[in-house]
Amino acid sequence: MTAQNSLNQIYLDANATTPVLPKAAAAALTTMETLFGNPSSSHISGLQAKQIMDNAREKAQQVLGSGNGSVIFTSGATEGIQTGIISALYNAKSQMEAGKKHTLLYGATEHKAVPESLKHWNKILEINAEIKSIPVNSDGDLDLDFIANEVPNALMICTMAVNNETGVYQDLSRLDQVIRKHNANVYWMVDCVQALGKTSLSLATTSIDYAPFSGHKLYAPKGIGFVYIRENAPFTPFIAGGGQEGGLRSGTENLPGLAALNVIFDMLLSNDDESFADVEELHKFRAQLAAALKQAFPEVVFNHNFKNSVPTTLNFAIPGFSSKEMMDLFDAANIRVSSGSACSSKVTRSFVLDAMGLPQWQSESAIRMSFGPAMTQAQVDAACEGIIFSAQALGQSCLTLDENPVNPRAELNGLVQFKVGGSCTWLYVDQVSKSAVIIDPLVEITDRLATMLNCQKLTLTAVIDTHGHADHISAREQLVNQITNVQKVDALGWPLECDSQRLNNQHYPMIQIGEKYLVKVATPGHTDDSISLILCSDNQSSGELTTDYVFCGDMILMGSLGRTNFDTSSAEKMYHSIQLLGSIVGNESLICASHDYHNEFLTTIAAEMDRNTLLTQVINNELKVTEFVMQKAALDSNINDEVGTEIMCGAFVDSCSKKQVIDYNSQTLSEAMSQSNDMTLIDIREPHEYALGHSQQFDLNVPLTRLVDFIGAHRDKSEPLVLVCRSGSRSHIAAQALARLGYNNVGHLKGGYALNH
Repeated sequence: MTAQNSLNQIYLDANATTPVLPKAAAAALTTMETLFGNPSSSHISGLQAKQIMDNAREKAQQVLGSGNGSVIFTSGATEGIQTGIISALYNAKSQMEAGKKHTLLYGATEHKAVPESLKHWNKILEINAEIKSIPVNSDGDLDLDFIANEVPNALMICTMAVNNETGVYQDLSRLDQVIRKHNANVYWMVDCVQALGKTSLSLATTSIDYAPFSGHKLYAPKGIGFVYIRENAPFTPFIAGGGQEGGLRSGTENLPGLAALNVIFDMLLSNDDESFADVEELHKFRAQLAAALKQAFPEVVFNHNFKNSVPTTLNFAIPGFSSKEMMDLFDAANIRVSSGSACSSKVTRSFVLDAMGLPQWQSESAIRMSFGPAMTQAQVDAACEGIIFSAQALGQSCLTLDENPVNPRAELNGLVQFKVGGSCTWLYVDQVSKSAVIIDPLVEITDRLATMLNCQKLTLTAVIDTHGHADHISAREQLVNQITNVQKVDALGWPLECDSQRLNNQHYPMIQIGEKYLVKVATPGHTDDSISLILCSDNQSSGELTTDYVFCGDMILMGSLGRTNFDTSSAEKMYHSIQLLGSIVGNESLICASHDYHNEFLTTIAAEMDRNTLLTQVINNELKVTEFVMQKAALDSNINDEVGTEIMCGAFVDSCSKKQVIDYNSQTLSEAMSQSNDMTLIDIREPHEYALGHSQQFDLNVPLTRLVDFIGAHRDKSEPLVLVCRSGSRSHIAAQALARLGYNNVGHLKGGYALNH
């Protein structure tokens, strides 16, 4: 098995990296095969190699307008950043005035490589200056007044020419004036990585001291870069050794990379070479892509002003869709985009957009499309077609009200879980009666819920909160107009006029949803108004109700118990509520909490007792209520409300309960399937990913939003299950969730479809 064919992909992630252009690749290959001499050698092979390096340097100086400044070749921008910072700080240290407050300044939207390097070398060199970020306005422009006030005490100031996430460019001329007016001697480094080939540069006409560049951002191979150093700017070698680059940067030169750079520089300098589009054409490309996004997603919001950003970057957000959802959608359509900086792929929010003061949802939903100057009209046309097709596919999952989805949409039935950050909303659908109930509705997904109800032609029976939420606003009032038979309800949305059902020798209020019963049990503790909702089935053989799912709000969380230090909380009441709920539903019923902070989806009392001693003692009645109150207070004292932007609703006794699952690759999976006839392959991609032309050769399709419903229907924990997704990340998370609940024969396809087919 080999990696998926990428020939038909639409690549719109050039700010992360670019493909090596054929001419540049050919030059690199020729150099490796025939001009492989060491530039430091004095024989003919070495002299030929040295000529390649000298030519590259001469052309780089022309491209940069470096004048008498130096160009030193490096392994890439990160090394160039270190070179500039070490050179500046080492020299500045010898000039520090005793007793004076010294600072290091960097732009708030700067690539993380810069502030992290400043922190590192500030500590290593024992300069111990205060490091400050320069604020930006909503357009991403640096605060010049802040610079004017702060730069007099600065040893170094770091800014960037073009932002990697938004494409916003800074006015270097104005920056130059402000910086030098208030501090003629401060060292100034400008990250020019995203500027090369997108804006004109004339570095010698500025007072910029250091400017790093990276080849792989402009169609050269990875591992080659260069740094500009202004004439007479201090310099300290970052890499010492054999004395290459005139003793400025040791290490055998990357000759194939330099040969490739030579080709790229020729393209930039030539007036006749049509490999790169001019700026006017690049603006037309961006306008065409923006128009396609507006057509496909009419509510799209662009996160930057096109007037002060290079034309090769679009950063946008789609209301109601997370960046992860949009990434998966575009990737399924073979459109490669990113959710921000590729160097920060694990981060769920954009610090760049946060610094610009954009709303939280835009930061969390940001998608970046970026292309390079080698973009062609045919590629833009294909991208626009793919964008529109992607939007049409959303109708497959009832995420939009497209009257003509690509394929017929499947009927929704059972339990669906929606997550925003660490908060959960639950939708239960009975397809036979076309009825539904929503539990703990979140404002962020109100439109999605309404769309899904309309798309599936469902009747909303009730919208209920499990408690008054302190960490977010309930969307219950906004969804009331979706209820067909409006009736009087209490403060949490429970109907005041309802029947009752007998559970555990007690009668509790009940509403019917198709053939199921939703039973309300008062379980105060987290808050005085906390309730648990138990979805039950009528067991015909025993005549008793059996528990399907338990929605207990914030009483029992995955890895935690809900906090009890609010004004309306009571640890004593929670103690009794836990015992009551345990006696009603037992230890194996599926617990659906209103928060899922660590992608565990659901839990059971038994699973929580394996890692939560306090819960175990309460369930087994091994702890007096007074002791519980004391221990619970100690647990709540560990709650950190500074995590992200959410109020944490529990202190975690186990925040990372990872279970071992079987990691298959295509070969080991084939071998396992040949030895077992009862292995079930489960694809956890979303239905709209199928609509975009992907294989459906699996036993089941279980999107993550339906994983809890799948677990509720498949209680045989010995059944061999293998989960598959596009990249292997979703399948790994889901497999771990199953393993934590005791499924002892679960695995996933490592690398997913991206690395196996």
